Amino acid sequence: MGLNISFISGQHLRRTLALLAVAGLAACGAAPSGDGFNDPFEPANRKVHAFNKGVDRALVGPASKGFGSVPEPVKRAVGNVADTLDLPGDIANNLLQLRLVAAAENTLRLAANLTFGLGGTIDIASELGLPENPTDFGETLHVWGVGEGPYVELPLAGPSTVRDTVGSVVDVALNPVRLALPKKEATAATVLKLFSRLGDRDRFSDTVDSLLYESADSYAQARLLYLQNRRFQLAKAGGAAAANDDGFIDPYADAPSDDAFIDPYEDPYAQ
Repeated sequence: MGLNISFISGQHLRRTLALLAVAGLAACGAAPSGDGFNDPFEPANRKVHAFNKGVDRALVGPASKGFGSVPEPVKRAVGNVADTLDLPGDIANNLLQLRLVAAAENTLRLAANLTFGLGGTIDIASELGLPENPTDFGETLHVWGVGEGPYVELPLAGPSTVRDTVGSVVDVALNPVRLALPKKEATAATVLKLFSRLGDRDRFSDTVDSLLYESADSYAQARLLYLQNRRFQLAKAGGAAAANDDGFIDPYADAPSDDAFIDPYEDPYAQ
């Protein structure tokens, strides 16, 4: 997400997170609509979606094309560093989910890439066959039994749910890298991750452009794709049946089993 709450600290940080958690998670038990979507904020969401499309057309899309002209080895190195910077947060969430094997594998990935991968610029861990176990606090809340809540579209951050919004705020506020690094280095890490997202936008440009600018209803398509992909990820990670965690039938029960399934709309605005 594009949120930056680095100015919050100490007691203020704890109070802010507590308020967000209470206000956000209270909505996660809301009843879904009969068509499988829980979208009571649709009018407001559509306005945000129009704003996000404008930002993509004017800024994100052109910037990603500029980044696309960067030599492939440089883009790959930026993406590898960004992925390595995500690993401490992944490990923390793995532990909160009691997924100790995933935590151990991510710890080995982090050690391998930092030690033998030139600070993460080379993904040596994948070459060694160490699996990736990406996760986030939204998934942690899912594991703890919190429902996904209403669908929302956030300015700049794109499609989400109430649960994932709360999770993203916690991930940003309590990110181990941001907390451990000095301010300059933390800012540099954020910039690297931004460039990595621009690389994602360029990589999936055909799909994103088709969804945003060629769909009859890009909002509905983005909502469908986000919810399909997110529920697929959570079901796969938990080995669960394809019914969502608010207790109603998942309209995407036949989600594909392809490991490379991605949400091309979320990538440009991901945190």
